[in-house]
Amino acid sequence: MAAGPLDWSLVDGAVPLVVRILGAAALAALLFSRDRRWWTRLLPVAVVAALLLSLLVKLTVDDWWQPFPDKLPTDVVLWIGVALLGVCLAFCRMPTLRRRGRAGALLSGALVVVLGLSEVNIHYDNYPTLRTMLGPQDTVSLKDATGKKEPTLDVPKGKALSEVWKAPAGLPDKGTVSTASIPGTKSGFKARDAYVYLPPAYRATPRPLLPVLVLMAGQPGSPQDWITSGQLPDMMDEFAAGHAGLAPIVLVVDPLGSPFDNPLCMDSRLGKVQTYLADDVPAWAASHLQTATDRAHWSISGLSNGGTCALQMAVNAPQRYGTFLDISGQDEPTLGSRKKTVDAAFGGDEAAFEKVNPMDVMAGKKFPDTAGTFVAGTDDSTYRPQALKVYAAAKKADMSVQLVELPGGHSWQVWRPGLEKQLPWLASHIGLTP
Repeated sequence: MAAGPLDWSLVDGAVPLVVRILGAAALAALLFSRDRRWWTRLLPVAVVAALLLSLLVKLTVDDWWQPFPDKLPTDVVLWIGVALLGVCLAFCRMPTLRRRGRAGALLSGALVVVLGLSEVNIHYDNYPTLRTMLGPQDTVSLKDATGKKEPTLDVPKGKALSEVWKAPAGLPDKGTVSTASIPGTKSGFKARDAYVYLPPAYRATPRPLLPVLVLMAGQPGSPQDWITSGQLPDMMDEFAAGHAGLAPIVLVVDPLGSPFDNPLCMDSRLGKVQTYLADDVPAWAASHLQTATDRAHWSISGLSNGGTCALQMAVNAPQRYGTFLDISGQDEPTLGSRKKTVDAAFGGDEAAFEKVNPMDVMAGKKFPDTAGTFVAGTDDSTYRPQALKVYAAAKKADMSVQLVELPGGHSWQVWRPGLEKQLPWLASHIGLTP
């Protein structure tokens, strides 16, 4: 285990094992009673109530509310059902118990809920540790992180930055993470605050004009997901440590507006997200940071919905992004069906959708100057086939692309290493390394 409780793993090892043992014991304690009423009346009520509530959750999320196009995985629904069963059992046990016993039933119910939530967390690998659950702890103000404007390092044409860079004495070991409001000046899009990672080399004089990675989370989600669940600062600091302080500047931006909105990463009735990512974000970077500016040094990436968005920007704004990394993305932007998507975004105008849908764009246009990687989980039965389909289309469009498959499903077990393992490839394509 790690040094302290905040760093103990919540997805493997001793902690999940203890949670399972305690949760199973609590569930057994709630199920057993010597009271006849329990077996003939109360237990059946508790079980039926838990089943109905679980069904209601699934119907609400998958069929009625539909906050995101993906269906809830079966094992996630089952573990939600276990948590609800713990609540129902504890509630139904109350008439059969005295005061002290009721407190025990409440505690047992809470342990069963923790068990269910723990298993859901393990499925998505969303919170590897308690520290990630608590959110970013070491952010600094962007003004303090950027400092004053510095002279810049000259890089001869045809050379990678690492070939002319020499780390100065006293360079920090770690980069900085800051929050920043990136306004939709041109697009009018109202994004949530972004996170900005600046590697150690940014604080050197002369300052290297570092390449930029624009990074997005999935839906539902927020930019914070990459900082906490994605453990981005540690990932980038480790890369920088192996490259004399050099790493991309990372802008973790918001293409959604809120956790349950999905404006589809395009300019439509739902918002002008394409303009936000193609114009507003680079304009903000130009006015607040010293970075490389050419498309060859700008890349875009994301997971799930964010991966779909990365591909969309690569084909619809190739003048800005020369490289993309699509992690567990879809074969097209969707609100659940083509008809629902086209109706909501373009008032039923199919042709307007086809003008920006990556598969349609790539069918009629070549992209010989664009490089990309598609990452998919080997156990992801929904998104892996879509990745194969889009990868084939990208090859036909003359993109320089590769397909990488990693063990796992549609979760951080794939998304986190999906970025980490591709950093060397990315660095070589955005001018950081040869």
